[in-house]
Parts: sequence; structure tokens; C-alpha cells
Amino acid sequence: MSIMQVKSGNLNYIVEGNGPDVILLHGWGQNIAMMKPVADHLQQHFRVFVIDFPGFGESDEPKEPWGVPEYAMMLREFIEKLEIKEPILLGHSFGCRVAITYASMYPVKQMLLTGAAGIPNKKTTKDYVRIYTFKTLKHLCKLPGLTQYQEALRQHFGSSDYKNTSGVMRTSFVKIVNHDVRPMLSKLKMPVLLVFGEKDDATPLWMGKIMEKEIPDAGLVVFDGATHYAYLEQLPKFLRICDAFFVKGEE
Repeated sequence: MSIMQVKSGNLNYIVEGNGPDVILLHGWGQNIAMMKPVADHLQQHFRVFVIDFPGFGESDEPKEPWGVPEYAMMLREFIEKLEIKEPILLGHSFGCRVAITYASMYPVKQMLLTGAAGIPNKKTTKDYVRIYTFKTLKHLCKLPGLTQYQEALRQHFGSSDYKNTSGVMRTSFVKIVNHDVRPMLSKLKMPVLLVFGEKDDATPLWMGKIMEKEIPDAGLVVFDGATHYAYLEQLPKFLRICDAFFVKGEE
């Protein structure tokens, strides 16, 4: 683990491997542990960074409520301090909101977005709270390939549940779920691959179809029978897709 000083305070992250730079961005209420299975695979061909977003994992909370733009600016600060040039971004859910917002303003080589959030929905804040309480932990820990991560998931998964967050993070949550990324989609000039679960009820497949239509260079892959955690539920398939999509080799 490494620590960087950013605007919000201490930012916890890990870095593995060598090669082109890939940054993994976890979902709301999650942390590095949820992206570690992907990082462990990609580090064979890439230099992989995984961040604990401010307010999650071992990173400090923001001093005031943040919306998506503030998280995107934090990502910019992280990238500039490490002198990363035109990274590949891989995000899940909330991490996709940040990735899209960042990539609409700054150079990005490629993006892979799974369970991407950011298209307006009719759900209330209460609905989002129910969805993001992460009561699927026991199910996820039983999935093939995830057994070695069970303890880390038990310790961290759901630890930032809405009901237990501070006022700052609760207010941030409300700002974030109301942030619409749709006006930014046409500004994404890099190749984008979208991976959605057929049975995702947090970010339904229709959202992915809108993104595919409005992003200039986008493709959509649907995982049959999968939910919001499609990338973990069908991890071997997801990793094969990463291998096929991402550009490998030395910079």
C-alpha cells in the first residue's frame, strides 16, 4: 500500500506490474479489495494502480461533501503527481461516473466501464440506498476465483454502508447519484467498452444501451444472467475481455 497527499488528505492506493498505465476505479461503498482480482491479472502486462476513493477503505474522507467533479479532480491530481500520461481507465459503477467525467476533459487511451452509473433514473435516494447496501457479499464470496479474497471482502465490503457514513459522505452520496453524465458521452473520443449484467437492477442494461449509442466509439458486451457485479460473477470471462480489449506492450 502507498499513501499520497491530495486535497482530501491521505489517499491510499496500490501499484502493481509494469507496462502501460491502467487505473482501476471502484464503486460506491467499496474499496481496493473489490478491484484486486482484476489488478492481479492485469499486472502481468500493465502497471496497475488501484485507488481507495476518498471516504472509503484507508483513504481520508473529504473535508466537505464532494460530487463527481471533485472526485474527477482528485483523479487528475493523482495522475499529475505520478506523471502518468494518457492512462487506461477501468471503472465499476460509481467509478465509471468519475472515469467518464475525467475522460471528457483529459486524455485517456481507453476505457472499460462495467455496471456504469450516471444515466438519470426514476429511482429515489432510498432506492439507491437499498441497492448499495451490498447484501450480496456471501454470494460473491462463493463465486469461482474469489475464494482467496474472501477475508478481505468480509473486512471491507459494505463497511461504508450509507447508514453508517458520516454526514459528509451521506451528502456526497446524494450529490453523486443525481449527477448526470449523459451530456459528456459525446465528448469521449477514446475507444470505450461497456460491460453490463443482463439482470443488473442498480444500473439496468438500458443505461448501457444509451451509453453505447451516444459514445462515438463504443461497444457493449452483455453478461447473461449477471447482476451489477457482472465483472466478479463471471470473472474469467471479464478478464479475457480485458485481455482482448486493452493495448499491451511497453510505452
